[in-house]
Amino acid sequence: MIKFTFFDVGGVVILDFSGTNHWSSLQKEIGIPPEYRKEFDNFWDKTESQICLGLDIEKLKPEIKKRFKAKFPPDYSLLIDGFVKKFRRNESLWEIIKKISKKTGLGLLTNMYPNQFNEIKKANLLPEFKWDLIVDSSIVNLQKPDREIYEYAQKSSGFKGSEILFIDNLEKNLVVPKALGWKVFLYDCDNVLESNNKLLEYFNELQNK
Repeated sequence: MIKFTFFDVGGVVILDFSGTNHWSSLQKEIGIPPEYRKEFDNFWDKTESQICLGLDIEKLKPEIKKRFKAKFPPDYSLLIDGFVKKFRRNESLWEIIKKISKKTGLGLLTNMYPNQFNEIKKANLLPEFKWDLIVDSSIVNLQKPDREIYEYAQKSSGFKGSEILFIDNLEKNLVVPKALGWKVFLYDCDNVLESNNKLLEYFNELQNK
């Protein structure tokens, strides 16, 4: 029986850049010339791991301007204007989270940029549930899909791996928790209604075993 359920934030509890053109929009907003965009993609892919472990993305702006000829609008915040303002609520999932919360502990296990979680809350993008545990990569200095963050989350929850369910929208983030004995669910944020139904069905099956 499941006693604790972790949800990912971006791509699950909220709808982020997955399956959208938001990344392209961000590059246009900050004036990355077309000929530099592939190079900028590679730069961000390599740098994002450092960001999720505490690097302030606003401090990257001078380097981005120099290396990629970017032209940021006045007072543009990479964190807020570039990311948070482009996120949307996934309200169709909230009722299912509420149902799950009546039967298990409730947590968030997420890779976040510094202060991103607070800005997401300020933007009223999250459901107003009492989260029993929040594991934010930028705070605990650990990140998915590394084994250490799941071990930290499991120990902090107080439950055995077999008693934990984790919902994430990236398959690579489910490999290690599955190996630790967690139950896992791959959430398809491009088909939220179908995923919601499958999640609730899967959760009920686990509770009835």
